[in-house]
Amino acid sequence: MMPFTAPEDYVGTVIAAGEPDAASLCFAFQQTLLLVRADAPPAQLPGHEQLSALAAAPLRRLYLGSLSGRACYAFEYGADTQAPQGMAWKGLRSLYSKLDDSLFALAGRALQLVDWDRTHQFCGRCGTPTQQRGHERARECPACALVAYPRIAPAVMCLVRRDREILLARSPHFLPGMYSALAGFVEPGESLEQCLAREVLEETGVRIANARYFASQPWPFPHSLMIAFVADYAVGEITPAPDEIEDAQWFDIDALPKLPNRISIARRLIDGVVAEMRATQP
Repeated sequence: MMPFTAPEDYVGTVIAAGEPDAASLCFAFQQTLLLVRADAPPAQLPGHEQLSALAAAPLRRLYLGSLSGRACYAFEYGADTQAPQGMAWKGLRSLYSKLDDSLFALAGRALQLVDWDRTHQFCGRCGTPTQQRGHERARECPACALVAYPRIAPAVMCLVRRDREILLARSPHFLPGMYSALAGFVEPGESLEQCLAREVLEETGVRIANARYFASQPWPFPHSLMIAFVADYAVGEITPAPDEIEDAQWFDIDALPKLPNRISIARRLIDGVVAEMRATQP
């Protein structure tokens, strides 16, 4: 299962059958940090009884649905809430491969929903406090009836190939020496294919052809959907955009630089395309 992709036995709904109990799965956050028992692998979620023992009450509680019949809840606690004995607040990325895959995927969903609920407490049109809609995942203004749904920001990613080479670039905020595929957010009125061509051209000066879909991945930092493509080089010399790209190069498939972590679709895209190229290139 790809990281952050909901497992097959998950059923998402907003209507809880009852209150959290000892069998419930509890995703407790402090901003972007998840509460886990991480003193020994695998990392474990707290039980509801452990959350009930915390000195502070949760700022919010959201019902997520059920996983294999177990009710799932997301909680958010204040910045000064101390972790219980033997537990710690951990960044979600650091828990990749340490937390069960299904729980890791739902933690990503929970993080996005908590962030959305926190940032939509007031109407963006008139400023009135919003209310949770009972029958769907949305917040509604009781004064002007504006409805706010969880935000999803689509972003495309493109790996450009040329003979035995792939085009990789690095942003100034990347880890030292790391390169990745090109990516950018879709603009209003733009198709995925148009965004793909625009982003590659703007960031590197290269034009592409024959774009084809690879895969997609939810990315909860904070609310993106990454849609990955592979494309062929058409024309152009590399000219990195000075405000976005620190460096961009063609890399031979047998001489690749440091690549992104396997948690990301970028790494899956690069690994998949390189494997295909090695199998078909002389």
